[in-house]
Amino acid sequence: MSKFPKKFGKKEKTFSEKILKILSNNANKPYNYKQICAILELTDTKSRNEIIKDLKILAAQKLIIESEPGKYLVKAVSQDYYEGVIDMTSRKTAYFICEDFEEDVFIPTNNLNHALDKDKVKVYVYNRRRGKKPEGEVIEILERAKSEFVGVIDIQKNFAFVTTANAKMYTDIFIPKDKIGEAEQGDVVIVKIEDWPKKADSPFGAVIKVLGKPGEHDTEIHAILAEYGLPYDFPVEIEVFAQKIDTSIQPSEIAKRRDMRSTLTYTIDPKDAKDFDDALSYKELENGNYEIGIHIADVSHYLQEGTILDDEAFQRGTSVYLVDRVVPMLPEVLSNFACSLRPNEEKYTFSAIFEIDKKATVINQWFGRTVINSDQRFAYEEAQYIIETKDKTIPAAISLTGSDFVVDDAIVAATLKLDELAKILRRNRMNNGAISFDKVEVKFNLSADGEPEGVYFKESKEANHLIEEFMLLANRKVAEFIGKQKKTFVYRIHDEPNEDKLFAMQALISKFGYKIDLREKRDISKSLNQLMADVNGKKEQNLIDTLAIRTMSKAKYSTENIGHYGLAFDYYSHFTSPIRRYPDVMVHRLLQYYLDGGKSVDADVYEAKCEHASNMEGLATNAERDSIKYMQVKYMQNHKDEEFLGVISGVTEWGIYVEIVSNKCEGMCRIREIKDDYYTFDEKQYALVGAVSKKLLQLGDEVYVKVKNADLVKKQLDFSLVRH
Repeated sequence: MSKFPKKFGKKEKTFSEKILKILSNNANKPYNYKQICAILELTDTKSRNEIIKDLKILAAQKLIIESEPGKYLVKAVSQDYYEGVIDMTSRKTAYFICEDFEEDVFIPTNNLNHALDKDKVKVYVYNRRRGKKPEGEVIEILERAKSEFVGVIDIQKNFAFVTTANAKMYTDIFIPKDKIGEAEQGDVVIVKIEDWPKKADSPFGAVIKVLGKPGEHDTEIHAILAEYGLPYDFPVEIEVFAQKIDTSIQPSEIAKRRDMRSTLTYTIDPKDAKDFDDALSYKELENGNYEIGIHIADVSHYLQEGTILDDEAFQRGTSVYLVDRVVPMLPEVLSNFACSLRPNEEKYTFSAIFEIDKKATVINQWFGRTVINSDQRFAYEEAQYIIETKDKTIPAAISLTGSDFVVDDAIVAATLKLDELAKILRRNRMNNGAISFDKVEVKFNLSADGEPEGVYFKESKEANHLIEEFMLLANRKVAEFIGKQKKTFVYRIHDEPNEDKLFAMQALISKFGYKIDLREKRDISKSLNQLMADVNGKKEQNLIDTLAIRTMSKAKYSTENIGHYGLAFDYYSHFTSPIRRYPDVMVHRLLQYYLDGGKSVDADVYEAKCEHASNMEGLATNAERDSIKYMQVKYMQNHKDEEFLGVISGVTEWGIYVEIVSNKCEGMCRIREIKDDYYTFDEKQYALVGAVSKKLLQLGDEVYVKVKNADLVKKQLDFSLVRH
């Protein structure tokens, strides 16, 4: 069978596109009609005559040239070839993403030619000259996005197949008998694609790791990490290297640093935090101003460039925060001990120290290496209690120690003043056009063996905002300090929102009676903040928060500073979390290098590092999201007989998505299973419409559902619609 599709133009008998492709694929070789017929496997006289006729038409149109009697070459072929990335859909078709096209180029299934999601490819684009939407065919796979996949193995007598749960992976993977390894029937495995013969429907692979049985907790968590190419432990040689690092505090090193050990210093972190990479110091000055230090673990002191540990940290790029565990960027000896700013321990830090007046204006600033000794470790709940009550006795119910304890008067006073200043900083940010996304975070109460026993929502209160504002201040001022010197630096950038997405969001939120002002950039920010305030506590809050976040561009790392739209900062970087983010380590190194008088570094080298860091952050975010979905499905497995109130969070031609109000778990009610009427999808109303009753099932409607199916492997919930 020919590899070319049967249909290109309006009429099946037209061979022009096929001829152009053959000549384009072999631009320097002339072909006659016999050779073209042979490639297309055409043997009948009628088709042969069509080929001859179309060759002459194409030559008359000057799309091909007759290089010698009866032989043809394509003309100006290069303009039809483009390089870009494949974006698979769940329907076995794809789009070609390329900067040369304003719209994505559609790739039909039979034109993929073994390309997989996110592969870098060369594509031949056709239909461009006729004012039609462009379509394309993959001509060459330039670079595979990944070669390792996670799936369930089905072992036959002489071979096996591995099927993945990834909707964008449109083929299973063939495993020869001698490549099955230790896998047993039904195991979850990691398989590596080794070959994909031209005429084979499936790629050939080998099992490289057995993860366990489907549905088992550790198996599924490790499968999530493996799906994104993320590790779940450290190689032995990395652990050994880390253990050998001298983590002692030396007088000779202290002498090189600004000594802050006698200044009041403390940390505020989540209750369950194991690493503390930032601390605040506070001192009242004689002139009535305040000296506030933002002290960050000096990871770069221990993490030396060129070592295997640094290479490992760079490759990881970030710690990964899954529902039941953290996969750290650095081994525990550094992340939880040497670099963690634990109370009553001397620690090396990298600090941003500010003199700030009563209006929260920065009067003076200093950046450099320091040594600190934290006086106290607080959980957010404890600091929040002080802010709300001004009481220095923390009750046992919220205390980290599990019993009442009394906080030093100086720390209470510092906390209240820092809160006051943070509120001014936050108000100034909002007035400058920053956007406040306090999206509800779903958290799980887990049993000792990792089983979800309950769901709760994480709220950001004043204590969270206190830490956030001073971390933002440090990040902004560090970036500004280097940025104004016009030296190469690692920025955290955030572009303006996508206009088309904003208009689409406007159409959707109008169904709830809300609107946003799209006239000016400042108006957009203000109206988005107003929208966030208006939906707070409403049933549609999580849905609208999610829609708003999706209109935003993705923040990323870059040496090209365009500012940070969401925070309304002209300069912004990441300086405050080097234990868990590699870009912060790069920022520390560059800042010290420039403080020492170094010249601007090579921007291209650092841009490549920034791109890698952004990519790893994206993979970690996806893994974190998948782990939440997995835990939600696991939680709902134990609540199959219960009826839940939900809100319709999405409407498609195949059904409605429903988000349960009490726990934010989302699942689908399939259209064919909604029995009270025959429903069809109305795209304009963004609703399902009953044929007889004319009832609407639309975005934001309240419905009652039960769990029909909870698939741990696919991380999917199917609901039955009980009533609406």
